[in-house]
Amino acid sequence: MKTKRRYYLDWLRVISVFAVFIHHVLMPFNGDDFHIMNTQSSKLLDDIMVYFEQFRLPLLFLISGVGTIYSFSKRNWKSFVFERGKRLLIPLVFGVFILIPPQTYFENYNLYNSFFIEYPKLIVKFKVNHLWFIESLFLMSLLYIPFILFFRSSKSDSIKMQIEKYTKKYGFFSWCFVLAFVRVITKYYFPENDKSFMNPSSTLYFGFFFVSGIIICSTSDLWRLLLKERRKNLYFLLASTMIFYSYYFIPSEYISPYLSLQIRWSIWYIVCCLVSWSAIITCLGYSQQLLNRESRLLKKLNEAVYPFYMLHQTVIIVIGYFILKINASISAKIALLLLSSFIIIAILYLTVIYPFSWLRFLFGMKRNKE
Repeated sequence: MKTKRRYYLDWLRVISVFAVFIHHVLMPFNGDDFHIMNTQSSKLLDDIMVYFEQFRLPLLFLISGVGTIYSFSKRNWKSFVFERGKRLLIPLVFGVFILIPPQTYFENYNLYNSFFIEYPKLIVKFKVNHLWFIESLFLMSLLYIPFILFFRSSKSDSIKMQIEKYTKKYGFFSWCFVLAFVRVITKYYFPENDKSFMNPSSTLYFGFFFVSGIIICSTSDLWRLLLKERRKNLYFLLASTMIFYSYYFIPSEYISPYLSLQIRWSIWYIVCCLVSWSAIITCLGYSQQLLNRESRLLKKLNEAVYPFYMLHQTVIIVIGYFILKINASISAKIALLLLSSFIIIAILYLTVIYPFSWLRFLFGMKRNKE
């Protein structure tokens, strides 16, 4: 039986990856720690970016969980592992050896000689940088094979019925309590912000969204419930946003005498979870109503989104290194970096990657049928 394609998920994937691109364009200017940094920063920019950080990547993990189910439905577990290796592992290895070294080079430009002389030293660092998402997705895909097999079998019918019954009674937003619990507990024992797969606080957090995608995709009634509850979930999102920024802006001296640093961090993780989950379920509801349409543009964008993701940070860092040296305002530099990096990525994709089968293969793309 052929599964009906959910075009709104394709649109959300495209929008999410473009949001990641925008995020990395802005990173040199928000005063945070990035590979290259502007001499001046914007606190307002940082205050805005911290909000969108809560759900842009979790949404990608949830969509990837859904995509994993669709991919598995066409294959047995052996061919699924082969397909994941071809689509994820090979691009990851290619990226580590070709796309990441220029980032490391320009991050420490003053410490190196020419790029080609330093290249052997750069590749042995085996950094993944922004490709950590592909690494995590590959490992999660393999790790959750037993879970996927179980959810595809009739043995899981009673569990799926219980999940549907619970969600219909208490609403999708109630799943956030599980997310917040996982986040607070894992952050207590593993407080590092490292996104490595070996960091449980990161892997279990993003794994929650990945597994949620698997569960939602395996129980058709939950899609309809997301659509039905979209307005209620929007109200939850608005309330969560108010709680988020109220806590974000409250001066620490007002609460530090009463709450320990550990408790304050735990509250922060909880309010972040409120925003991330409410934003995602709201998007999944309204996108079914507004974005569930096939188009030639969507087909082209969906095909380009993977190589776009792989390329974007390298291009931003290389181009950004020189743009940051220009004597101009922050807004002017952002506009120039945004426009120039997008154009360069588009040119590389259309003229170098898209026409050639071997490069399509290295960037995880399917064979060109045209």
